[in-house]
Amino acid sequence: MSSSFTPPFVGAERRQEALRVHGQALLPPESVSPWMGLSASDMTALHTFWSDLPPDPHLKDGGRYRRRRHGSFVVNGSSVTQAPHRAHWQPLSYNALHGGMLRWFEPMDPAMVAMPAWQRVLVGLGEAASALKGAQTWYVEAHPFRIDTTDGIGRPTPEGAHRDGVDVVAVFVLGRHNIKGGESRVFDANGPAGQRFTLTQPWSLLLLDDERTIHETTPIQPENPDELGWRDTLVITLRKGGFQDAE
Repeated sequence: MSSSFTPPFVGAERRQEALRVHGQALLPPESVSPWMGLSASDMTALHTFWSDLPPDPHLKDGGRYRRRRHGSFVVNGSSVTQAPHRAHWQPLSYNALHGGMLRWFEPMDPAMVAMPAWQRVLVGLGEAASALKGAQTWYVEAHPFRIDTTDGIGRPTPEGAHRDGVDVVAVFVLGRHNIKGGESRVFDANGPAGQRFTLTQPWSLLLLDDERTIHETTPIQPENPDELGWRDTLVITLRKGGFQDAE
């Protein structure tokens, strides 16, 4: 389950070109931190909140491998407003496993939401989305995830290769512990082209034009079977026009 495919990183100055031309951009942490205005201590402080993620109660495969929280925000230029806590919903056309369900998750920790570093992350992603799709208000959903090996195997994307039904998807990999697998795969939504790579550096970032790409991550297993393994990610989606609500 291990991968030898090196991430095709681009510098921060090329992220918009890569998104426009290829529908995706991969940034190493040394490009993410100056773009977002994040210091090493900012990144460490944000990641501390992953130690208190509650179990996902909605896994239809019966697994116990996913922990998560959920938050909703409205980003307009440099303004970030937290929206009232709401259910996460996707149509079956985008999520064949969990679509059509109103999934209520525990809200993000207020202390994390109040951090200036968190606000900078959302503003930076809003700028990237506006540069790609045109300046506008963005309706943002944030998902701190921990996928672990409680059951011997953890599935970052149990629904398989998918789109999220939004405009832009940002996937930050915050950390990996005692795991193999977790290979990222991105495909052209309208053709056979695709890429595969494994993100290992904390705060590496995969940016996706959700209209043009399909993505998934392969399962994880523990390197040492006697020790729990996990993979921490932060997934943020940006959608124009409003939040995705039940039809």
